[in-house]
Order: sequence, then structure tokens, then C-alpha cells
Amino acid sequence: MPAAIPPITGMLRRGLVLDLSTAFGEFIPTTSHRIDMEYIGIGIGFGTTFGYLWWYGFHLPRVRERDTYYARLEAERAAQSS
Repeated sequence: MPAAIPPITGMLRRGLVLDLSTAFGEFIPTTSHRIDMEYIGIGIGFGTTFGYLWWYGFHLPRVRERDTYYARLEAERAAQSS
């Protein structure tokens, strides 16, 4: 039986192009511009730094808080049922 919805193809390539165009901004090589590697290095460095700040400063503390909440909730439910 054929699929009712056709498979999505080319999403990885489109996502990669979008990510690269966002990361490098105006420094994408064209016929009239040359890539300045210093600016690309700075952009990648800032992106990595802020990625780490978000991951360790925001995401992981929120995940720990969520996990602690659900562990406490499960313990309370277990105490009520026994």
C-alpha cells in the first residue's frame, strides 16, 4: 500500500544551507566578496561560547529542576498509595 503522505526529502540539505547562511551572514563568498577567515573564526567562537553558556547556564539547571520536581512528585504519589 503506498504511503498516504509522500516522504519528506531534502530537509537535511535545506537545513544545512540555512544554518550555514545564518552562521556566516554576509561573509558567504560571492563573486565580489572574499571570505575573511578572521571574522568567521570570531563568529564561530562567539557562537560556541554562547552555546555553552545557554547549555550549562540555562538548559541543564532547568532540566535538573524538572527532574527533581518529578522525582519528588513520584515519591509523594508512592507514599500516598502505600
